[in-house]
Amino acid sequence: MHIASAEAARTTRVLAIANQKGGVGKTTTAINLATALAAGERPVLLVDIDPQGNASTGLGLDHAARTPGTYDVLADAATLEAAIRPTAIPHLGILPASSDLAGAEVELVGVDRRNFRLRDALAALRAAATYRHILIDCPPSLGLLTLNALVAADAVLVPLQCEFFALEGISQLMQTVRAVQQGPNPNLTLQGIVLTMYDRRNNLSDLVATDARAFFGDAVYDTVIPRNVRVSEAPSHGQPVLLYDFRSPGAQAYVQLAAELLRRERGLSEKAA
Repeated sequence: MHIASAEAARTTRVLAIANQKGGVGKTTTAINLATALAAGERPVLLVDIDPQGNASTGLGLDHAARTPGTYDVLADAATLEAAIRPTAIPHLGILPASSDLAGAEVELVGVDRRNFRLRDALAALRAAATYRHILIDCPPSLGLLTLNALVAADAVLVPLQCEFFALEGISQLMQTVRAVQQGPNPNLTLQGIVLTMYDRRNNLSDLVATDARAFFGDAVYDTVIPRNVRVSEAPSHGQPVLLYDFRSPGAQAYVQLAAELLRRERGLSEKAA
């Protein structure tokens, strides 16, 4: 068991953070979870594969500094090493997104191994095990870019907002995950579901949380991300909320989320041993 755990510590785990519905806290979760995980012993990489580039903006990366980026790597116009940028957070790097990604869905259709472009690009990094985690911030759609993320990932983490119709919106994503499992990435698993935008003053938040736990069981994380104005303010300052206001409820929730994610991963490693 100790040997297996040591081997697990040297591997790189790739997580796709996905939900085809916009405004669910996906990018906020990607930024702040990556920041919290970067406090560990090994570096973390955040891959921004959303043409909107909000993860890049949220980490203070100027638009002029985003080329080469994810688009260039997918198009074989730049190496991954040339495209990765450091951030203001120690041990956290980012593969930035530019508006060029908006055309990638069309441009990559006729390209060889179009669903495997990101996986192939990350292969050398995974082999070197430079990063403990690689987090992929997906666009709010189920197109070719999200498919590339799911094919490249070990698991998918789904932010689920505590609002009406939340569970209905997640069904299509689960269908896509199953299709990927049956095709290009049979090893893809559900890392978990994270309840976001939880408002304790709102009965609807409790109802959605209860329904989600009844439907998905233990896949729903214990940690819940609350609605918090500091979380909303932080991206406009180009900072994760963990830097903007570490003591805020939102920042503390993401610290707890990272801790729970690591506990769950350790549990999986011990079961595998």
